[in-house]
Amino acid sequence: MSGSDHVFYPWSAQATLNPVPIVGASGSWFWEESGKRYLDFSSQLVNVNIGHQHPDIVAAIIDQAQKLATISPTVGNEARSELARLIVERAPGELNRILFTTGGAEAVEHAVRLARSYTGRTKMLAAYRSYHGGTGVAIGLTGEPRRWGAEPTNVDVVRFFGPYPYRSPWGTSTPEEETTAALNHLRQVIELEGPQHIAGLILETVVGTNGVLVPPPGYLAGVRELCDEFGIVYIADEVMVGFGRVGEWFAVQAFDVAPDIITFAKGVNSGYVPLGGVLMAERIAQRYDNTVYPGGLTYAGHPLACAAGIASINVFERDGILDHVRTVGVDVLGKGLAELASRHPSVGEARGLGFFWALELVRDPHTREPLIPFAAAGSAAEPMNRVTAAAKERGLWPFNAGNRFQIAPPLTTSADELRTGLEIVDEVLEVADEYVG
Repeated sequence: MSGSDHVFYPWSAQATLNPVPIVGASGSWFWEESGKRYLDFSSQLVNVNIGHQHPDIVAAIIDQAQKLATISPTVGNEARSELARLIVERAPGELNRILFTTGGAEAVEHAVRLARSYTGRTKMLAAYRSYHGGTGVAIGLTGEPRRWGAEPTNVDVVRFFGPYPYRSPWGTSTPEEETTAALNHLRQVIELEGPQHIAGLILETVVGTNGVLVPPPGYLAGVRELCDEFGIVYIADEVMVGFGRVGEWFAVQAFDVAPDIITFAKGVNSGYVPLGGVLMAERIAQRYDNTVYPGGLTYAGHPLACAAGIASINVFERDGILDHVRTVGVDVLGKGLAELASRHPSVGEARGLGFFWALELVRDPHTREPLIPFAAAGSAAEPMNRVTAAAKERGLWPFNAGNRFQIAPPLTTSADELRTGLEIVDEVLEVADEYVG
């Protein structure tokens, strides 16, 4: 029995696993002991934004460990305070204080707690096509099938449909029509549920695992207006898209919207040491200026994690990473994927922003029948499993989910590396094309 036999793996049927043994990584690549390399088109779990083994981040962790390896979150710490300042300075609107956590799911848990205490209400609104984390409240808010195995979650949540122009629930024909229909639907849900009972609305700024769904023009601004009208706390879940993923510090800034709360994790320090947080408006934080906040975490704002976060922000600024994501995301990824979509009948739509893209794979580009059914498992998922396997065999590691070939490389990935990856994607799509008939 190997050491791996003692590991219980997440989101997996244990007996079917044959995990790839990874021994090293650098930049946009990681490799097995055999020497086989993979171009990381997933940033692992869309978190290694700064790339693997960045020397500045590693050095910052070592330096902090030599000074102060760990300390309670109930005392002051220079690294924690400095990272909070750097994040607040880059945040939109009136977001001014940070409750640090050790990951995204915990950030969501505390964001909901803050919304409920601030409003005195209990209900939460969340989208069907969403993922908010694997802990109690977070999985209860989640709309996608990973929630099913955790039910009943006993979370007071009401779900709604977000915009999805390619598969519009309302049969719209333009992005503008989709925005209008989605906002009318959301208003009706709020009115039918009783706004006086709704504490908060949580929404991924760009829907991640469930399709890389970029909100159509005006949608997020409309959500902001509805929340203001009904006194609902608007929580932007940016665990996946914060810290440069779409070319902005926070994705809401690409849509000129300021929520009441932002949850973050992943890209804040690329997961070198676990870290997350709740970035909140001052008026929400002030509720606890003279009242004890009922929550906390032993490792919240860990000095090693915060040191990595500080170093990451400094590298972003020094190396112009946001500009790189904006320009290369359009000129290489955007144009390259559009060109692939024009040549492969299995690609129903190519969509995305910055370094966050998806190819929606279909069996029929006219009827838009997906390559595999919703929540497919077993033999029904075989076509997509073959596509994913073909990519990995060729040394490309994608971020696939459902019938989507999703792409989220480290933000430091060069234009040439992206072109190399797109050449592999071109070959892989031939497997998907076999199912078009």
